[in-house]
Amino acid sequence: MLDVSVAYNRYKFLGHEFLTWLWFKIETDPEFLKKADPELDSLIIGNRVVLENSRHNREESITIRGDSAGLEEGLIALKKGGKVTEINLVYHSGDHEWRFNVKGESLALSSLKVPQTGKVEKKDDLEGAVLERLYLVEKIVYLTYNLYTLFIAVRVSTDWDSRSVGEINQWIDRAVAGK
Repeated sequence: MLDVSVAYNRYKFLGHEFLTWLWFKIETDPEFLKKADPELDSLIIGNRVVLENSRHNREESITIRGDSAGLEEGLIALKKGGKVTEINLVYHSGDHEWRFNVKGESLALSSLKVPQTGKVEKKDDLEGAVLERLYLVEKIVYLTYNLYTLFIAVRVSTDWDSRSVGEINQWIDRAVAGK
């Protein structure tokens, strides 16, 4: 049996590949993501992306922040072999919006902002308000789980190297070239 820390370090690259693939899918095939949640109206990159590249025994890290920040630098980092290690996402469903971060190596969710819920005016309303908030949090947990499940199905397929990696590289090349 693998030691937990050995397994964690051995397979954390999957989370980084997942977030890189997710960025690719958001940009090129957002309809595909509806397989993870039929109620999804849109999933977009938010205000933060962290990329890392391990080359020549050196770790390079690039953080892109800001609501109107362009992702060109991130695309160049991908072109150089970088992977997304953390990403801020904005999920829309109906009139509701969620904002959250996903960390690649552990798929940990953080900075989750759920849609506003009704005010609790009476003590009797408290239980319903708590259940509603839990539902709104759970929605993002399931979305992330389902997106990762979609990714794993693609990742373990026989055409990952021959097709998917090539499509991602073509997307990066086109984006860096500005086409």
